[in-house]
Amino acid sequence: MYLTQGLHRSLRQSPNAPATIFGKRVRTFAEQADRVARLAGALRELGVVDGERVGILSHNSDRYLEALLAVPWANGVLNPVNFRWSAAEIGYSLTESETGILLVDDTFAPMVAALRQEYEGLRAVVHMGDGPPPLEGALGFEDLIAATAPLTDSVRGGAALAGLFYTGGTTGFPKGVMLSHANILISALGSQATCPFVVPHGRALHVAPMFHLADLAIWVAHSMVGGAHVVLPAFDPPTVMAAIDEHSVTNVVLVPSMIQMLVDHPQLAQYDLSSVRAIVYGAEPITEVLLKRAMHAFPQADFVQCYGMTELAPVATMLSGKEHREGSRLRSAGRAVAHAEVRVVDKEDNEVPRGTVGEVVVRGGHVMLGYWKKPEATAKALRDGWMHTGDGGYMDDEGYLFIADRIKDMIISGGENVYAAEVENAVTKHPAVAACAVIGVPDDRWGERVHAVVVLKPGAQTPTDEEIREHSKGLIAGYKSPRSVEFVDALPVSGTGKIDKRKLSAPYWPDSDRAH
Repeated sequence: MYLTQGLHRSLRQSPNAPATIFGKRVRTFAEQADRVARLAGALRELGVVDGERVGILSHNSDRYLEALLAVPWANGVLNPVNFRWSAAEIGYSLTESETGILLVDDTFAPMVAALRQEYEGLRAVVHMGDGPPPLEGALGFEDLIAATAPLTDSVRGGAALAGLFYTGGTTGFPKGVMLSHANILISALGSQATCPFVVPHGRALHVAPMFHLADLAIWVAHSMVGGAHVVLPAFDPPTVMAAIDEHSVTNVVLVPSMIQMLVDHPQLAQYDLSSVRAIVYGAEPITEVLLKRAMHAFPQADFVQCYGMTELAPVATMLSGKEHREGSRLRSAGRAVAHAEVRVVDKEDNEVPRGTVGEVVVRGGHVMLGYWKKPEATAKALRDGWMHTGDGGYMDDEGYLFIADRIKDMIISGGENVYAAEVENAVTKHPAVAACAVIGVPDDRWGERVHAVVVLKPGAQTPTDEEIREHSKGLIAGYKSPRSVEFVDALPVSGTGKIDKRKLSAPYWPDSDRAH
């Protein structure tokens, strides 16, 4: 199995069908294959040797997808760069991974000078924009394709390293997750076999950042079953709705905060969204209130929850569309996918009784090879073949997994463990609340107290802290209910669209690693 496999299949079966749609630019599979082969040839001429890392620092585009194929075609290793990082963080990842070539778009071209100061090992910079390269010495993406003969696919695959996917960077140093071709394809195909989340020959919409494994997963799965990729540079609710309407999009991956922005948008009813057959979500908890509103807004779509992490390439469990419609386990992350074993264990790695919270651990062919140049971190995470996720959760008698919270982010108030997701689910059931994030903040009496950051529905009257607390106490234990409430216009989000709890926590925990 290899990442370019889907392109070869589509080239033989439907060469003239659209492969990518980016704005007004449509390219067929025949065109894409030719461009990928020529770009791969250019990378080899630039000195890319077998297994060398090639970085991509760019917003979403059709060229990004071509680069994702061209690097393994040239027998290289992908390094999709998190564009929300600072130059110092990106420089660290480029230095550690010894990335020799960097592909950048217009947005991030101005950062190259600072990156060169952080890392002197860049041999070449390739400009992915439409116009001439804005950087001295940079090479044009289109110029390289036009001037280079096509290269035969190296068919890099199997256990060979496919990419370094850096995770973290908000606290401590980022870690490069090493994923093989087999890791990524096992996860994609096993997930599709467990709970079909892409429509063969359909159209997948890319709005999540392409450096993130969530978007990579739908790209791989959709490429393997055949179909067009509709690409947007970034998430913007009206643009997303317009793209779904115009291009009859069938599948999309969203994080809950993106779903929130869509269902809250006043123009939602103005677009025809009936083509959507599957909405995959994950990356952070979703409240039952939001989920039910989203299912009402997209009644024809299967909602599919995926739980996992970068180290799992990325899927471990799924909750199917049928299970969403039945509605009895909407707070569950689903059951183990076909390619994974999932357990919940205590600190000694003994499996805990059903219903007991412990650490979620996962085993299977999708588990990462390890962390790049970090043997100690690898040994800590991978023990006896099991990936220790750091997530707290419990499993019911039928194998459904319920995620409580990140173990390191658990709030300990008055000696009691409080999981933010449970509190958020309760608070958002208040009729005035549109969204909520719960964090732990310092408290002289309790050590930490449960603090809710709340966004109100438009036009709603602001409730008091006590009203929020009393409402929550009707749904969860009193010690879990928020002891303080803060009202904001919007919750901050990270580059992947998740709620940025570290930013919310930072003012309360200055100079402390507790801010998560």
